[in-house]
Amino acid sequence: MAGKFQAVDIGKTASAATIIFNALRKAIVEGDLSDGDPLRQDEIARMFNTSRIPVREALTMLEQQGLVKTVRYKGAVVAALSMQEASEIFDFRAFLEAEVIRQAVPVMSSGVLDQAQQFLEKFAAASEPMEYGDLNRGFHATLYRASGRPYHLSVIENSMDRIDRYLRAQLVLSGGMSRADREHQAILDACRKGDADKAAQLTADHILGAKASLEEHIHAKPQT
Repeated sequence: MAGKFQAVDIGKTASAATIIFNALRKAIVEGDLSDGDPLRQDEIARMFNTSRIPVREALTMLEQQGLVKTVRYKGAVVAALSMQEASEIFDFRAFLEAEVIRQAVPVMSSGVLDQAQQFLEKFAAASEPMEYGDLNRGFHATLYRASGRPYHLSVIENSMDRIDRYLRAQLVLSGGMSRADREHQAILDACRKGDADKAAQLTADHILGAKASLEEHIHAKPQT
């Protein structure tokens, strides 16, 4: 596990649990820690120069988000996600995010649209797989924030955390970048035109299309 996420010396930091939580969450979401990898409290505590107490707190927060689970005789490990679970999350996202963007479109400012355009252009130009997820999330989050629904946005963020590492892999392995780029542009065009219903439908289609692509990739993998 050593070296798979960035450690810092936080021995005297009051928010040690939060810093550990953020570091582990980033490593899990970005795929640096894989499904089933053990998260040993003693090792993590040494890496961050702290006691096991904030480590336990961080692992508890990660477990609440579904990123970590406790396995008998093994302790905390990175939680795996079945295709059935992933499919349910994609369906939930399609429903929720379509409604959020429907609420956001009528109140979107030109500044919001311009910022989303910048994310879109950076996404289209990205060459490193680790950039894809962050830019994709930045594009969607910029449009959704205009809805003024912070609880909805936090639920969407947590849902993205659960599937982000799988979505990144899908974009790379299925060649989904060009398709995602076209779909992002269509969503943004609908927002610029003030067509909330079309933006909602395109958003739902975009998410469900990513789900179908991921399912196809998983089913196409050779069985060992």
